[in-house]
Amino acid sequence: MSEIEIDGRSLTLEQLIEVACNNTKVAPLSEDTKAILRISQSWIQKTIDSDKETIYGINTGFGPLANKRIAPEDAAKLSRNVLLACLVGVGPDLPIEIVRAMMLVRANTLCTGHSGVRPLLVQTLIDMLNGGVTPCIPSKGSLGASGDLAPLSHMAVVLTRDIEDGDGGFSGMAWFNGEKLNGAEAMKRAGIERVKPAAKEGLALCNGTTFMVSAGSIAIHRALSLFENAQLAAALSLEALTGLSAAFHPELQAANRLPGQVETAAKIRDYVKNSQLVDSDPERVQDAYALRCIPQVLGPIKHNIDFIRSNIEPLLNGATDNPLIFKDNPDEKSFVAISGGNFHGEGMAMWLDFLGIAVAEIGNISERRTFRLVTPELSNGLPAMLVKNPGLNTGLMMPQYSAAALVSDNKTLAHPDSVDSIPSSGNQEDHVSMGANSARHTLEIIDNVVNIIAIEMLTASQAIDLRSDGPNRLGDGTTKAYNAIREKVAPVYADRELHLDIKTLASMIQTSEIFSKLTD
Repeated sequence: MSEIEIDGRSLTLEQLIEVACNNTKVAPLSEDTKAILRISQSWIQKTIDSDKETIYGINTGFGPLANKRIAPEDAAKLSRNVLLACLVGVGPDLPIEIVRAMMLVRANTLCTGHSGVRPLLVQTLIDMLNGGVTPCIPSKGSLGASGDLAPLSHMAVVLTRDIEDGDGGFSGMAWFNGEKLNGAEAMKRAGIERVKPAAKEGLALCNGTTFMVSAGSIAIHRALSLFENAQLAAALSLEALTGLSAAFHPELQAANRLPGQVETAAKIRDYVKNSQLVDSDPERVQDAYALRCIPQVLGPIKHNIDFIRSNIEPLLNGATDNPLIFKDNPDEKSFVAISGGNFHGEGMAMWLDFLGIAVAEIGNISERRTFRLVTPELSNGLPAMLVKNPGLNTGLMMPQYSAAALVSDNKTLAHPDSVDSIPSSGNQEDHVSMGANSARHTLEIIDNVVNIIAIEMLTASQAIDLRSDGPNRLGDGTTKAYNAIREKVAPVYADRELHLDIKTLASMIQTSEIFSKLTD
């Protein structure tokens, strides 16, 4: 893909993934965008110099310290100080792709011109993305309002420097060329000069929903890919359990008018087309819910993922710091700083909670199919634990244990974070979203479900091998999926370690390697 151009208006989820995950370059700022940035930043500097107006966070302290006026000559130092004060993150570092997404989103939202920053600041973020400097950001410490202060400050401290200190002062840590370095050293090796922040620029860098939006966007991308693999795993299990196709009849789906149900049923029908395993048991009347209700469970999940995307993607271009700068009159050159709450992540928190719940249900119903596959009373003639000579061999008993443990873990992780709030900042910030916790928990749920689906694919493939001539009786799509799995994962003839097989399949799911075989 060619370079991604950011302008504060047109960034898409696909572009974010290209930059964050595939290291696609970001184009230099256009002259038009630079002009927009210079106008609002110039107004801020003139207002500071005149010392006639009191503007929150620009010439005042923060939170309950907003009544403390800052001298004009200290406005720039205030910008650096707020970043240093917010370096309170704890826990393991965020993955590099999430940090890169944060850098891109922050650079893009600053381009709206409402934050009052210089082009230099935005271009430095772009240069860091293109030069491979990735700040180390602890994963915990954000309340989701006033935005993601701690994570963003750990990002911003690498690109900024002290106003007075000759060597630039504290610079955090950053990755460069696979090495974790002092932030200043990483920037030096990349040939990027750290910036002395001007008035408001520190606040513009750290105040906003950027971690929530960025992590949420990556969660959506992963959830969409996972969903496609989940449908494929369900089709493999339908084959392995010689399920009935009647439950996927198009007229039955249309009669319910449930969003997404029709699409999922059509996808399953397409995968098992020409199957000789499906409908091969003439005595069966109907299947258990884990098979029969696949469209009614998975279909709405996809619908909800799409709904959540439709709400989160616009925020890639949203200005979320405080205050924001606007023209006082469209026909004049005067501006006004308006204090508000665009940094509040309640929407993000609820949507990400919902996403986590939806993805957890993908894993929930998947594990039920895995359980049926290894249980002889439920598997329509398959041997116990899907292994020859059961007893001497334990077979695929234990992978189901892992799937069950992950499903249980998800039930805890899916508890809504958005219903919680702990007041902070001297009760000035008396309601917060906890959306950053929602983002972390949802990403963990997705990782869990990737492994649950990997276990279902492992188990279903083994069951197919144990059916008489099973691999040669599969449908058109399931044949391709089965062959892709067997290229990397061998059948289980006797007990052996299976965690590497699960890891291999999980990687194939994450990279869409199995799903991509369907279009080859």
